[in-house]
Amino acid sequence: MGHSDLTEPTLTMLEEALGRRLAGFARAGRAGLVRAGQGLPVAFGRAARKAGLALVTVLPSRNGVPAVLAEHDRRAAGELLLLSHQVRLLEYDPVDRGACVGADESLLRTCCRLLAVWDGSPSNGRDATAHLVAYARSSGLDVEVFWPAGATRECL
Repeated sequence: MGHSDLTEPTLTMLEEALGRRLAGFARAGRAGLVRAGQGLPVAFGRAARKAGLALVTVLPSRNGVPAVLAEHDRRAAGELLLLSHQVRLLEYDPVDRGACVGADESLLRTCCRLLAVWDGSPSNGRDATAHLVAYARSSGLDVEVFWPAGATRECL
């Protein structure tokens, strides 16, 4: 989980850095969980695959049927499906920010750890990373904040 506006060089850097970090989870027999979308989810998915970590991709659904994703997320979702060991459907509207935040909160309730790619900035009405880190911490979830040196965002 993390910022949705990471630059391409940052995503490339994160893919390698996350791969090293995820190798330990793979050895422990854990799985990584990601909500389908472009950018960080794909970098995480590629890193998980390289590290040997089982990947679970979550797709939005409506009445038990996969929902149509925004055009910019479709190719990314396709790649994530190919990288995944398992796919889960979750009822939420992918174009509604509040529904997406609610979906992320629901997913966090099923996890034992959050690896957050976060620069420490507050939520701004579009990016909910700060909110989700606070939510995870208040829920007693083990949270690791990861922001490598040189990482940048598109919209600062």
